[in-house]
Amino acid sequence: MIEAYDFGQITINGCRYSRDVIIFPGNVKDDWWRREGHRLSLEDLKDVFKAEPEVLVIGTGYNGVMKVPQEVEDYVKSRNIELIVENTRQACQTYNRLCQSRKVVAAFHLTC
Repeated sequence: MIEAYDFGQITINGCRYSRDVIIFPGNVKDDWWRREGHRLSLEDLKDVFKAEPEVLVIGTGYNGVMKVPQEVEDYVKSRNIELIVENTRQACQTYNRLCQSRKVVAAFHLTC
């Protein structure tokens, strides 16, 4: 569960992170780095696909700067994964609402 989010930091299950994260059921990857900082690629999500979530929530940053190209959206949907792309503030709320009833993975850019 996400307790707090503000520009550059997020608190998940009592632990504070200051680097971009991927939240999996049961663990947090706290060193998520993208090939192109503000443009998401399929390569950036390889661990997500291994987890086989029902839903992927992507937080595009405080101001929504990170872009999700159409090819990423199309591929996620081709895997029968529901995709939700929102600024990170909204994405945190969405994640908290969905993680109680569905297998959700969330990838959050914390700045920009």
